[in-house]
Amino acid sequence: MAEYRLAEAESRFADLIWENEPIRSGELAALAAQKFSWKSTTSYTVLRRLCDRGIFKNTDCVVTSLISREQFETHKSRQFVEDSFGGSLPRFLTAFAGRKGLDAKQVQEIRRLIDDYEKEERF
Repeated sequence: MAEYRLAEAESRFADLIWENEPIRSGELAALAAQKFSWKSTTSYTVLRRLCDRGIFKNTDCVVTSLISREQFETHKSRQFVEDSFGGSLPRFLTAFAGRKGLDAKQVQEIRRLIDDYEKEERF
């Protein structure tokens, strides 16, 4: 399974890939030099790490994602709930709502998500 915890620099670099893929690795290094003032060796090192984690691949010098940004964020969110709240979404929601509360729109959205989930479970 891929490792979904990224340092800040890795996260910015991953976003750069998702925004520009497919992209040649040389073009990616040039873009990172422009955006982050990175040397090409830094770009290639970070790219290798992200490929080793199973998030991207670099085949014939063309970088593409193995998972979408949305899939990445979904897994990262689930991992956060698992690590911080023992996998309990109700515990997470209680902690979240307890700090700043939920407005009517948020409550309605949560109800809609639950209703949609229940409809899917019936089929």
